[in-house]
Order: sequence, then C-alpha cells, then structure tokens
Amino acid sequence: MNRSTFLGSTAIGATTLATPPGGFPFVERHADFDEAAFTKIVGRPADYHLLWEAVALAPSFLNNVKNAINGLQFGFDADPAQIVSVVAGHGPSSVYTYSDYVWQKYRIGEYFGIKDPATNDVMIANTFLKKRATSSATASSPDDPSGFFQDTAIETLQARGVTFLTCHTAVEEQARGLVGRGFAPAGTDPPSVAADILTHLIPGAIVVPSMVATIAVIQLRYRYAYLNVA
Repeated sequence: MNRSTFLGSTAIGATTLATPPGGFPFVERHADFDEAAFTKIVGRPADYHLLWEAVALAPSFLNNVKNAINGLQFGFDADPAQIVSVVAGHGPSSVYTYSDYVWQKYRIGEYFGIKDPATNDVMIANTFLKKRATSSATASSPDDPSGFFQDTAIETLQARGVTFLTCHTAVEEQARGLVGRGFAPAGTDPPSVAADILTHLIPGAIVVPSMVATIAVIQLRYRYAYLNVA
C-alpha cells in the first residue's frame, strides 16, 4: 500500500504533510489511487472470494466473517489459502481501520457514540484490532473458544486472508464533521484532518476512492460473493 507518513512532528500545523493515500482532494482521482496494490490483493486468484459490506457500526459482524472462513475451511474442507475476504467498511464502520492515534486525537468513540458494551463507557481506542487468541493456527482447535479460529480481532482475521478497506470519501466527509462539531484541534481544517487520518490507518488497510464504487468493481470485475449481515 502507498502509505504516506508525516514529516517531523505529527501535530497538524507544525509540519508539512506528505501526500496521503488517495491524495488531498475531496474526491480521489485515479492518479492518487494505488490501484496496483488494490488489484494485487483483491484480484488474487482463489476458489472463494467473499465481500463484506459494513456501514452502521455493528462489531458482531466480525463474528460472521470468522464463521464464514471457519465454515469453508472446516465444513467444506476448503484450503485456507484459497479463501480471500474483503471487508468494505464505510460510514461509521470506517473506524475499524483507524489507529488508536486517530481514535484518541479526534475522540472517535464520542463522535460516533461508540460505547464499550461491558462498561458502557465511551471507547477511546480501536479495541477491535489487537489479536486475543491464546494459541496459534498450528496449535489450535477450531472448537477452542479462546483459540486462533474463534478470534474475531482484525489482526487475526487479517492473518486468515481478510483485507480491510478504507473509503477515502468517508474519511473526507467525516473530517468535515469532526471540524464542524469541534472534535478536531482548533485551527485545523477538513483537508488537514482527512490527511492526518489517512496517514494513520491500521497496518494493512487499503484506501479506495469510494466504497460504494469499489463494491461494484469488486463484484463485477472480480466476481466476489456479496455478504451483508444485519
């Protein structure tokens, strides 16, 4: 992925930004789209291609992603290397690919009203990311509730062939909201906030121009099975 980074300090206004994934314009242009990286991953030949669209934030859907891979691998005896899955998160579900830096700096949990179901406190970090499994894929039973095959963490799903996309348009729209509602530092503008978010995504995230357009491309060009779990 063409991931850019800040030069010098990470404080907006105190540094010069390198071009973020997708570029600076509100509408991403083809010249700024790392289509080669996108094609290499999404277009990889496989027996099974699964596309998961996520808009409203419902973290339980990650369990469905895990169950689909388990069902193919253990129920249908599919080679795990032949299972390619893509999570197309946009709207509030964009936050799955935001790093803790973004969650904390822009108070993402407060902005979207995301609360920890166990404590009812506003979430202040991307708790969906870090793997929780206590065993590896080579030393785990699919029936072990704390094992690799039952872990719904993004890192574990990535290790099982799941790619998480980030919608450039969604980031740009959210940047406007963060600035307009006072969640961004004083003196920052939407383009700077969007660039800051896009340069601080979780490892492995792929930025695409527009998620709704990307979903159509993935279905039509690469023949993915579309899945949306309410």
